[in-house]
Amino acid sequence: MTASLSPPSRHSTAFVVVVTGFITTLLVANIIAVKLIDIAGWIMPAGIIIFPVSYILGDVLTEVYGYRRARQVIWLGFACNLLAVSAIALAQALPAAGFWDGQAAFERILGYTPRLLAASFLAYVLGEFANAFVLAKMKILTQGRWLWTRTIGSTLVGQLLDSLVFVTVAFAGVMPTSALLTAIVVQWLAKSAYEALATPLTYGVVHYLKRHEGIDVYDTDIDFNPLRVQG
Repeated sequence: MTASLSPPSRHSTAFVVVVTGFITTLLVANIIAVKLIDIAGWIMPAGIIIFPVSYILGDVLTEVYGYRRARQVIWLGFACNLLAVSAIALAQALPAAGFWDGQAAFERILGYTPRLLAASFLAYVLGEFANAFVLAKMKILTQGRWLWTRTIGSTLVGQLLDSLVFVTVAFAGVMPTSALLTAIVVQWLAKSAYEALATPLTYGVVHYLKRHEGIDVYDTDIDFNPLRVQG
């Protein structure tokens, strides 16, 4: 395996597969999140079934391809989610056929309030970038050793920000403060535990990609500005 300090200039099939998985998990999580599930008395959105996978794939992107590529993919995911939400909103606004009686159900499941949308988009951007930044920095500090400390450590930070921002922006003033704090902690712990349990899988994917791609990017001299999409 050849270590590299910069991401590859061309996109391999493996990279495209990881990016596709990242964006798909993000879109699916946002669609199914409307349902609330009860796991051993813990109430959580159904999106938790798959949303943590986006963090696992985000870890893979940063660990193998570097922060530059992860930054581009995070913004690509944002754009794809915005496109999906816009298409759903347009479909909802267009007049329904006279014989179709599913409008109320369509709006109930796929409709989004502006407040929930703002909470979702803001939490996604802050959480994903915090995850990528912490992992990239920890990789340099650990000199590429102890991958589990980076994947779990970055997830703890990223998922905390995600849960804190989403629940606060979406439900502050609607839920009692105690319930708000409980929801934040429950989601944070559940998502972080998901990542920890998936550590062996993450190890396998990362090691395979490093061998297959012949790269192992260390972000030693880059601009971590999340707004700088190019370069």
